[in-house]
Amino acid sequence: MAAARLCSLRRHLLWPLIPQRGYRGDSPTDSGKDVLEIPLPPWQERPDEPLETKRARLLYESRKRGMLENCILLSLFAKENLARMNKEQLNRYDRLINEPSNDWDIYYWATEAKPTPAEFDTDVMAMLREFAKNRNREQRLRQPDLEYLFEPPR
Repeated sequence: MAAARLCSLRRHLLWPLIPQRGYRGDSPTDSGKDVLEIPLPPWQERPDEPLETKRARLLYESRKRGMLENCILLSLFAKENLARMNKEQLNRYDRLINEPSNDWDIYYWATEAKPTPAEFDTDVMAMLREFAKNRNREQRLRQPDLEYLFEPPR
């Protein structure tokens, strides 16, 4: 007991004298000049794309995101909704997942952590927000397997 107290006292007294190491993420000397910004090409609507090709592309793009949270959320949403969306809804979904340059924005809008900008606040965004609420309390821990693509439509 006395040894533990002595060790704790020694650590308490010596702590300010030991140089601290670690990354805090807020370097006051960082100029930011070494940050490379790569401009993304602007989103373009594909009016002549066949619907089945669009659905397949959107399914792929829903699964291959920049962050795991959106991979899971959007791939499960796509599985449940893409097949029954009409052409206009597919175009709005395409714009929603491809125009914003930051995947966190989509996630925050879907989970209502941040308000959705007016240009993205559509019926498709409302469907995604409702889906994200997970009212049935399903386990959503990974993307769906692709076998469902080969099942007959319900």
